[in-house]
Amino acid sequence: MSDEVQKDEAFPVQQLGRDLRREDFTVERVRRLADAVAARGGVPFMSDEARRASLKAIRESVPAGEDAWVFGYGSLMWNPAINVADSRKAHVRGYHRTFCLTLGVGRGTPEKPGLMLGIDRGGSCTGVAHRISADQVESELSILWLREMMSGAYEPRWVNADVDGHRRTRVLTFVINRSHPRYEGALPEVEVARRIALAEGMLGTNREYLYRTVKHLAELGIEDGPLRGLERQVREFANELDATGD
Repeated sequence: MSDEVQKDEAFPVQQLGRDLRREDFTVERVRRLADAVAARGGVPFMSDEARRASLKAIRESVPAGEDAWVFGYGSLMWNPAINVADSRKAHVRGYHRTFCLTLGVGRGTPEKPGLMLGIDRGGSCTGVAHRISADQVESELSILWLREMMSGAYEPRWVNADVDGHRRTRVLTFVINRSHPRYEGALPEVEVARRIALAEGMLGTNREYLYRTVKHLAELGIEDGPLRGLERQVREFANELDATGD
C-alpha cells in the first residue's frame, strides 16, 4: 500500500530517516505533490473533488455509532499512521498481494522506478485489520484518504475478512485500480526483483519496504511463500550491486 512522497522543493533530497506519521498527511502536502508531478509530466493525481466524493461515499456507508475496520497488506500493516483501537491478523479471500504498481516517488525515481504492493483479484491474502473507534471514523478515514487516495491507483472497497477473535467482519481495503496508468499487472518475477533491488527514494530503498513487509508477516506467524522467494532474489541482486558498486 502507498507511502508515496515526491522529491520537490517541499521535500529535501536526502532520505527522510523515519516512517511517515499521521501529521505528514495533509491536504497541502497532496496539492504540492500533485503540482510537482504535473510539472514533471507524470500521471495526474485525483482532483480534490473526486477524492472528497470518494471519501464521502465510504463514510456514509459506515453506520452511525459503529466502528470501522481497515485491512492492511503492506506498510499499512506495520505503520498505519492513524489512530486505531485494535489490530488483529485477518484473512481476505478473492484477492492476492502483489507488487503491481510502478513507483517513481518515495521509494523510487523516474529513472529507477520501484514497485508498490496492491491486492489484485484472485487467490487470498493475510494481513492486519485495524479497528477505528466510532468516534474517530471521520477523522481517521480523512487521514487515510490523504495517504492512499492521492493518485487514484487504488479503489476503496468493502470486503469480508476472517479477523482473529471475531466473526466474519466487513473491512475496508484498497484494491489495485487495473485501469490506472501505473498498474503493471503480473510482471516476471526476475524483473520485479531487479526493480525492487535498484529503486531508492526519499523514503528509503524499495527493498526495505519488501523486507519489512516479510518481517512483519513472519512476526504474525504468516508465511507468504511468494514474498519470501522474492525477498531471496532481491537480496541476491542487492549483494551483486554492493559487490560491483553500481
